Amino acid sequence: MGVELVAPLAVLALIDSTSFGTLVIPIWLMMAPRLRAHRVLVFLATVGTFYLLLGVALMAGAMAVLDRVDGVFEGTPGHIAQLVVGVILLVLGLTIEPWTKEGKRKRAERRQARRGGKPSRLQVWRERAAGGDGAATGVVVLALSAAVIEAASMLPYLAAIGIISSSGLSPSSSVVVLATYCLVMVTPALALLAARVTLHERITPTLTRLDAWLSRNSGEALAWILGIVGFHLSVNAAYALGWFS
Repeated sequence: MGVELVAPLAVLALIDSTSFGTLVIPIWLMMAPRLRAHRVLVFLATVGTFYLLLGVALMAGAMAVLDRVDGVFEGTPGHIAQLVVGVILLVLGLTIEPWTKEGKRKRAERRQARRGGKPSRLQVWRERAAGGDGAATGVVVLALSAAVIEAASMLPYLAAIGIISSSGLSPSSSVVVLATYCLVMVTPALALLAARVTLHERITPTLTRLDAWLSRNSGEALAWILGIVGFHLSVNAAYALGWFS
């Protein structure tokens, strides 16, 4: 396994490590007046295990598909299909999230009007994370709920599955790589937990600022990912079709 495989997987895993389920909710758990470190550990273990099992299932399906359609996407029809997908992702990246403060403000007002004063999903998740009596079952349910809802939108994770599936590694090696990927996904949260246990309340202001930044920019991060992936696919397909030769 060379740098050409490790480098993109490491970048994708670090991007995934800043998602709602792998970092935002753990930060909320850490910001509780009375820290329950075991809740954070149970949460992260559940999220990591979920994505490992999901990844194994997806890789099994992806490898089966690759075996059947190997070579189909190397011709002109395959490159055209890649170009179409790339353009769609690029357009989504440019339009899924407002890029100006005024646009963000108007979107927030529209969402608030549609909810009719009801709490947002973000507020509901925050209450669930901060509440409860610390029972492991409640934390597991919270972790699984967040992972299931977020799984479909974690494009870096899905891209990593595709990279591992097409890498030519044996099934056992692929599982080891995926397990390492999932571990990297939760490592930043584990590092923050260690700092919270060591520094106690002194790190709370930092966690608060990080929470605000992540909550505010999560949509922009997804838009950037969509745009970058779409641009990459489109340019590669255009080169393969000979448009830039």
